[in-house]
Amino acid sequence: MATRSLTAPEGVPGSAERPLLADRRIVVTGVLTNRSLAYHAAERMQQLGAEIVLTSFKRQRRITERAAQTLPDPPDVLELDVLEPSDFSALTDELRSRWGCVDGVLHSIAFAPPELFNEPFMEVPYESVDVAMRASTYSMHALVAALLPLMRESPGGASVVGLTAAQRARMHSYAWMAVVKSALAGLVRQLAVQCGRDGTRVNLLAAGPLRTNAGSAIPGLDDLAEDFRERAPLGWDDRNFSAIAEPTCFLLSEYSRLITGEVLNVDGGRHVVL
Repeated sequence: MATRSLTAPEGVPGSAERPLLADRRIVVTGVLTNRSLAYHAAERMQQLGAEIVLTSFKRQRRITERAAQTLPDPPDVLELDVLEPSDFSALTDELRSRWGCVDGVLHSIAFAPPELFNEPFMEVPYESVDVAMRASTYSMHALVAALLPLMRESPGGASVVGLTAAQRARMHSYAWMAVVKSALAGLVRQLAVQCGRDGTRVNLLAAGPLRTNAGSAIPGLDDLAEDFRERAPLGWDDRNFSAIAEPTCFLLSEYSRLITGEVLNVDGGRHVVL
């Protein structure tokens, strides 16, 4: 198969006439409340002209729907339980009927059974690790595989962005989740290779510690945030979610059309300090 050639579309994205994400149709996973990274990314996407849908599942879907109502243009919330294979095909069918193509995907899904943090590393059962791996890493592969036929139809080339924790944060207290997140980084590189010929790019954004719903459950978050505030060259504000939302939008935009397989560290520069 010949490599698809991507060229800049007509008009200047980011201008007053054409917002950065104008005409981009983006699937956003991982919104729970307004303390979710995905929520702030979704809000910024809409401000920059994107049309979005959210995904959620089962009882959490009602919580996501309430959060969706507070976005600038309340989007629909579609069912997606990443541990249910049939949900992926149903999502693809719905988006094919609704949009015909998909221009962007934000993967902001992670789950860790409590024992991954609470039990000694050497005693955590592999069954628990497998649940975390399926929810946090395999889910990205499944989502890309399901939506790739629709992303191939994106006029400007589609973009998949995954959210993860900065490497310094992972090694602090993540234990088995550090392994799971490292696997996610490896998967992103391989997806970039496999999807590139279809004009789809795949990148990962690695964020410093933030007081999100998920982040607040991580042991030692206060100490970790203090370390970033003191040692990151640019400083760090663990309540500034927009610091992640804006680079996410860049990676989803046409400005990043020749960037793939990258891990973008958004951590105030902490990753370069020993």
